[in-house]
This record gives sequence, structure tokens and C-alpha cells, in this order.
Amino acid sequence: MIELNQITKSYARGEEELQILRGITLHIEEGDFVAIIGPSGSGKSTLMNTIGLLDIPTSGTYTLDGVSTEKMSDNGLAELRNKKIGFIFQQFNLLPRLTAIENVELPMIYAGIPVKQRREQAQRMLEKLGMGQRGHHKPSELSGGQQQRVAIARALAISPSLILADEPTGALDSKTGIEVLELIKDLNQQGNTIVLITHDNHIADNAKRVVTLRDGEIIKDVRNEPLTKPALEQALEKQEAVTL
Repeated sequence: MIELNQITKSYARGEEELQILRGITLHIEEGDFVAIIGPSGSGKSTLMNTIGLLDIPTSGTYTLDGVSTEKMSDNGLAELRNKKIGFIFQQFNLLPRLTAIENVELPMIYAGIPVKQRREQAQRMLEKLGMGQRGHHKPSELSGGQQQRVAIARALAISPSLILADEPTGALDSKTGIEVLELIKDLNQQGNTIVLITHDNHIADNAKRVVTLRDGEIIKDVRNEPLTKPALEQALEKQEAVTL
């Protein structure tokens, strides 16, 4: 599904060159659930943008679902991204003037899906996520957890090969965060490939595989057993107690 080989990314800063990613090699199989974790400045956001075809690496090769990307035009990358990748963001990124169902329709508009078909598909996605009765509500009329469910419905609207989740519980309270994580785990059990970006070890422990970045390099890549819901609740309660 994902094949990153010797990926580097650097930016010019005056006369200096700032190296963000340093020879990242990472292969992710279809149906896997991988958490990419690391402190601020580790390069995880740049790696996410690379996987999501939002940023072009300085060197190295990237193959997504059998398609080699390094020689593609901007339009070609955008088309591949719209067909293959669904995004879930920390701040939901819903358009405030649109209703929930209209927000879910957006990627299908870009994909050229006819009006009637995309409206029916958007409604099905909302119903699948328990938001069937909220389709005509705008984001300001929904709770944080409800907005994230709409964002997940939007990510699933075009049946993507890959779901990229960037700190998907970061703007939610712990109870709602648990519900969203359980939902993401359910999506993975249904066959969706998930790559989750986080700085939180408790969140990463829900994944099947945890890749740790530091200073633009992979320093650890391990398989683990995802936390059960009670174990996750206990871990987050301890974390909140330490924060307080």
C-alpha cells in the first residue's frame, strides 16, 4: 500500500539548509493500522504531508497503492490524492457555511460524482456513523464529537485506500476521544488502512504498529496489541490526573 524509500525533505533557510526528514524508509501493508509518534520537531507532520501527497520530498521514492508518485505533476498528485486518501484532522476542517451532508459531499464533488449519487452516498456515510439525523445541521450546531464524526464520514465518502488521521482526538475531551478512537479501530477492522499521527503514547497504543520518529529519522518500529476500551479509559484518566 505505502512504500517510502530513502525519503528526505529539506528547506532552505537563508544560506542554510534545514533537514526535516533524513532517509525515511517505511512500508505499510494494506489493512494495517500504524501510529506515527514523536515529539514536536521530530518530522512527523512533514512525513504525514508526504504520505498524504500534500508535500513533495526532496529525494527518495514514494509508491502509493502501486502508483509511483515522484514524477507526477501537481494535477496528477491532486487527482491521486482525491481518489486514494481520506483525511481526518484535529480541528475537523469543516466548512462552517455548509451543512453536515454538504461537507461530506465535498470530496465527491471534486471526484465528479453526480449530485443525486453523492447526496445518497453522503447520507449513507452519516447514517453509518450515527449522524443520519444531523445531516442538515451546520458545524456550529454540532458538538466536537459530532463534528469529528462528520469529518470521518467525509474521509470515507470516496471509499479511499488510505485514511490519514492527524491528531484526531486532540480537540476532544477524553470521553469523546475514546469514542472516536474506537470508531477508527472499527474502521480498521472493516479493512481500512489507517495511518494515525500523534504525540501521545496512549493514543498510539491503540494502533497495531507504532513507528517512532526523532530528528527526522525512524528510531523504533514495533508491533503491539491495541488497548482494550477499559485499558484506554484507565490510561487517559491517569494522564489527566498527571496534567491536573
